[in-house]
Amino acid sequence: MNNKTETATLANGCFWCTEAIFKRVNGIESVLPGYAGGPVKNPSYDQVCMGITGHAESIQIKFDPTIISFKKILDIFWHTHDPTTLNRQGNDVGTQYRSAIFYHDENQKEIAEKTKKDLEQEGIYKGSIVTEITPFKNFYVAEDYHKNYYDNHHDAPYCNFVIDPKIHKLLKQYGNEVKEEYR
Repeated sequence: MNNKTETATLANGCFWCTEAIFKRVNGIESVLPGYAGGPVKNPSYDQVCMGITGHAESIQIKFDPTIISFKKILDIFWHTHDPTTLNRQGNDVGTQYRSAIFYHDENQKEIAEKTKKDLEQEGIYKGSIVTEITPFKNFYVAEDYHKNYYDNHHDAPYCNFVIDPKIHKLLKQYGNEVKEEYR
């Protein structure tokens, strides 16, 4: 195990979905749901949902770069949400559901910009990619009841109809990247 972990902070819709996806990926040591990108300090879930904080529902990932690269994390990020919908993922609507990469250093910025450009050139999506790529400024951990939401509420309708398809897509497209206990 590498002693040096790196951090990635991403927003791509509901953090229940993104946490469930990334906690299943090899090399990911931890995933925390939270709020990033806005000026309000220590926002609550209710404030973020009202769209008054400027924050996006986000995840903060600690990962081992000797097992998974930031580029591979972004590959999974790009392919497990729709980066062409502005302030929306499915029925989740508002700036708090925007697609964003909050880069922690210049290397992450370069990789994010290159992968976005490459994806646009591939023409996989009909619309333009609207994902913002901005410097990391803050991250506030969400309330405890949001942590491990999918695993703790697997039978909830939202988990069945929204998160399950994303998990199945992850397994289908990235089966080799998924931790053994989740295959």
